[in-house]
Amino acid sequence: MIRADLHNHTLAAHGRDTVAAMYEAALGSHLEWYGLSEHSPLPPGYACPLYTGDLTVTFPAYVDAVLALKESAPTDGPRVLLGMELDWLPVNAPWMRKILGHYPFDYVIGGLHFVQDVPVGSPRSWGEGIALPQRFARYAAYYEEMARLAASGLVDVVAHPDFIKVCCYDDFQAWLKQPGSLDLIAGALTAMRDSDTAMEVSSAGLRKSFHEPYPGPAIMEIAADLGLTISFGSDAHAASETVSHFEELARYARSYGFKNNRIAVAREKILLDF
Repeated sequence: MIRADLHNHTLAAHGRDTVAAMYEAALGSHLEWYGLSEHSPLPPGYACPLYTGDLTVTFPAYVDAVLALKESAPTDGPRVLLGMELDWLPVNAPWMRKILGHYPFDYVIGGLHFVQDVPVGSPRSWGEGIALPQRFARYAAYYEEMARLAASGLVDVVAHPDFIKVCCYDDFQAWLKQPGSLDLIAGALTAMRDSDTAMEVSSAGLRKSFHEPYPGPAIMEIAADLGLTISFGSDAHAASETVSHFEELARYARSYGFKNNRIAVAREKILLDF
């Protein structure tokens, strides 16, 4: 049984429900720990077409709501954790460090949503004008950047390690079969291991048409061989998605030999069995 869900969003960015409504959904589950991990505000000059809220305004309100929930949550419910999904923008390291130092986070998830300033989660970034060689080059750049994210020491977890497949699943599967592709991925995962950063295993992909977790089997095999630590998340953007497909996710992780997952409380690491 998965006891902790560390990846959940609210209406502060592009979710559909409040902090309170998200937690209410977790009350009916077997969770012992419930983490909210809203997207970080973006620096000037950056915009994600998927975000509907102004995070410079809504993020502080989100933090206040989570901190209040920590105080008011029922003692027989999941313990509340304050997290953030940090948008990794390496040219804006001072911006990222400022946000990290401004709030009392229990943990920070590193999300790689931009590659060379391209928002890879947007369908518009993968239109017909993006030829296959350009797509393959973008996948390679994604894992080169992921290695730098993992080695930075700024985050506790690297989110959805093959999120880049979300709008181009078939092309990504073709790239995985190219010479050197798995070596690039292994480099990123090795950086996670060497920096003691957990790899997220997420059920969000099970809600997509391709019905495959993040990460897919090829990456899970490498992670298991390297002895990575994992973290679980639903990446829920609505109360109805909280802990979705977690039984399937637990079976998936166990099938690769994983028996433990990690959370962080006040940035201190705690290992849980599942």
